[in-house]
Amino acid sequence: MSASFRKALKSRQKDHKERSQPGFRKNLGLLEKKKDYKLRAEDYKKKRTTLNALRKKALEKNPDEFYFKMISTKLQDGVHVIKQKTEEVTDEQMKIMRTQDIKYVEMKRVAEARKIERLKSELHLLDAKGKPKNKHTFFCDTKKEVLNFDLAERLNTAPELVNRVYNRPTLETLHKQRVTGPTNMNVLKKLAKQRQRQYDLLNQRIEREKKMFVISQKIQARKDIMEKREKVKVKKETVNSAPIYKFKSQRKR
Repeated sequence: MSASFRKALKSRQKDHKERSQPGFRKNLGLLEKKKDYKLRAEDYKKKRTTLNALRKKALEKNPDEFYFKMISTKLQDGVHVIKQKTEEVTDEQMKIMRTQDIKYVEMKRVAEARKIERLKSELHLLDAKGKPKNKHTFFCDTKKEVLNFDLAERLNTAPELVNRVYNRPTLETLHKQRVTGPTNMNVLKKLAKQRQRQYDLLNQRIEREKKMFVISQKIQARKDIMEKREKVKVKKETVNSAPIYKFKSQRKR
């Protein structure tokens, strides 16, 4: 084997290592190696390229330039965020409008309206949720009378019947007439639960009737748009209301 070939063999070559930081220079920090320099140089070149591109873009910028993201985005905490559009049609409404006709929607709405009227006729709605409570003002002559005020005594009824909104008999009525109906507390609680269940059912049917009414209005608006061409939008479509259009009046021949 020749001497030149022996020198070219990589297995016989030494690893040339970079020297470490001398002890008397350790107060200056870590000695930068080539791999550290490469990372720093690449980062510097990347930042320089970005700054040059931004500088060029600023110099060539047209002051009259407009693009739609100017109005569709907003700056929030230093980050551009796309503005969310207001929902016009829910998935449930779109599904019904695509699969059902306006006659079917109106039929379901009328059926719900009749059930609502039937439930209202059965319920007196005196203690329904959401109904504003009536106020009964009592006037007293002295402060002592205000402090010692007894509502049951003033209403001349039993203390257990004070919180009742309806069917609150007086003490004379309780003494003269025989109390009819359930008197057990468990039975009264059961009746109260049944009455509350009926109120909840009534609220559900009212909400369903409102949804059907909105869907029928939206279907009718789409039909009017297909039949008539020249139109002006007066009100945008929302989840709870159909769009309103103003059509140009034309004389029919």
